[in-house]
Amino acid sequence: MIQYAVMNAMNGLYFGTQFSVNIWKPQVQVSNEFSLAQTWLSSGAGTALNTIEAGLQVYPGKYGDDNVRLFVYWTADGYQRTGCYNTDCPGFVQRSSLVTVGGAYTTVSEYNGNQYELSMLIWKDSGNWWLRIGEELVGYWPGELFNSIGSGATRALWGGEIVNLETDGQHTTTDMGSGHFAEEGFRKASYFRSLMTVDGTNTLREPQGVYPIITNDNCYNIKAGQAGTTWGVNFFYGGPGLNAKCP
Repeated sequence: MIQYAVMNAMNGLYFGTQFSVNIWKPQVQVSNEFSLAQTWLSSGAGTALNTIEAGLQVYPGKYGDDNVRLFVYWTADGYQRTGCYNTDCPGFVQRSSLVTVGGAYTTVSEYNGNQYELSMLIWKDSGNWWLRIGEELVGYWPGELFNSIGSGATRALWGGEIVNLETDGQHTTTDMGSGHFAEEGFRKASYFRSLMTVDGTNTLREPQGVYPIITNDNCYNIKAGQAGTTWGVNFFYGGPGLNAKCP
């Protein structure tokens, strides 16, 4: 079962997104579960769904360890036969020798301590969708992978997602983000900040009408951050999973 706490921009036409995401190392209960913080750019629905996804993930069953890693994903048919992580199949083209998809981050945020973040930009040029981390061009998704999203994404989302396998008949203890709920705020809960979208003129704009989508706010939740600050459009999110209100 997938569970998530995300912010969704109102429907529009998007040619990319830019943001900074807080780097944490969530605890994952069993190896085939994962916890991630990412963006989704998507269009279409059902088996016509196209998505471009990128962010940070802990997935022991894939990587063989519990490190937090940069990842990318894509699909052009609603996760049926197309798409994969990183460069596991022909798709995302790695260009950088400094920042690699699948690479681990060993310096992570600490509860009530030092905070670290990653800045990310995805944008569409004349045909391809590019990924930049900080100032480094990492690579691109070739335009020919997709169909509907070639005309722009109609949805842009940011936030957290986990897999809950209900081991021993209970909700997973897998953390989302820091493992703490959104209302704990800075240095305790995870955040996304400085959310921007790319419009058809390749201009960065703050997303309008951003609203939350949560599967179960007793397990993981999300809360908009203060408006009118240097953080721009921002939010906190996360949670511990299994607790007295999340059986």
